[in-house]
Amino acid sequence: MVECQPYSAILWVVFGMVPTDLYRLLQCPTCGSRDLLVRDAGVHCASCNNDYPNHGGYIDLMPRAVEFGYVSKYVSEEEQLAEELDYRELAPPLLAAGVRDRALARLLDFRATDVALDNGCGTAKHAVWNAGKVRLMIGSDPATMFADAAVEQVALAKADSRRLPFAANTIDKAFSIDVLEHFPRDVIDAYLAETARVLRPGGRLFVFSNTSDPSSLQLLTDASRKLGQLFVRAGVYDFQRQARRKSDHIKALRTWDDVLDAMRVAGLRPVKIVFWNSVFTSFVEHVLMKLGEAVLGRKTNDQRPTTKDLVPTAASSSILGLSSGDGTDREIRARQRMRGRLERRGPAYYALLAVTLVMELDLWLFGRLKSGSYFIVVEKP
Repeated sequence: MVECQPYSAILWVVFGMVPTDLYRLLQCPTCGSRDLLVRDAGVHCASCNNDYPNHGGYIDLMPRAVEFGYVSKYVSEEEQLAEELDYRELAPPLLAAGVRDRALARLLDFRATDVALDNGCGTAKHAVWNAGKVRLMIGSDPATMFADAAVEQVALAKADSRRLPFAANTIDKAFSIDVLEHFPRDVIDAYLAETARVLRPGGRLFVFSNTSDPSSLQLLTDASRKLGQLFVRAGVYDFQRQARRKSDHIKALRTWDDVLDAMRVAGLRPVKIVFWNSVFTSFVEHVLMKLGEAVLGRKTNDQRPTTKDLVPTAASSSILGLSSGDGTDREIRARQRMRGRLERRGPAYYALLAVTLVMELDLWLFGRLKSGSYFIVVEKP
């Protein structure tokens, strides 16, 4: 065992890709103490005597001896989902992810001096895409399906959002993308309360999620979905992987009023709101993009199936009438082949960038019309 030193004195080089600045923000997630010692193996709390090991790219900062009533599918089924979700490599921010990321950067207005937190980061792709805009970018998630680029560029913590391992008033900007729809209301309240605790006064939180509120333009978005279902019934493509990813959506905040109430309970004040009515996006996601995946994801003569170990949920397979793994295989093949083209920033990249900008018209043209999907920025008074 190496000699212990105060965490503020530890050099980044000792801990690989975990930056020194992250240690300066920490508090024990179990007892709340800031009496922490940093060793080459991780962080030790001198108050409750718990250890939080470093895993060569992230720190395990889950609270010890704490049982939570709700556990996300991404935690309970992490090993299986890690095989299905093709998470290690990141493409550029394009299509729906690109629209989200452009809205994040525009509405949250990152500054070079900011300490930013991606709370429930998943692969931490949005943290990676915005890491160069801030002083320190942190990604926090109880599942460790972090992209390789995130391990290299983001300060990562395995942590539960109900017990964030950061001291109060230490974060300038936080964001939550595709997170709240997974949680029951009590978890949402705890998540928002903890986020508010770690934000500095005047700090802001950006949230993208969705409710069950219908869009006033629902007929237009439904038309694209119905066209997509015609292709599904014809066997051209399917939505198996998408159904798998969304199979644990709860949408406890069913209406927009529920969203505003949750922010009020957490002591957060809304400052910016944009709705995503998905008129253009629905056509891209249900028709255009899926047709492209069907072409790019075709097997070559020498390819063997790659999902023999995948076990999608019975519900998603039976609803869609699919054999296990077919849609997931095809979509992953398409994404892997397209990533190679996008990295070269050639015609494929600029074509998808143009499609992304068309999808973003939904925000500029219809952003004031209430719909299920929303972007909201709230502030800690």
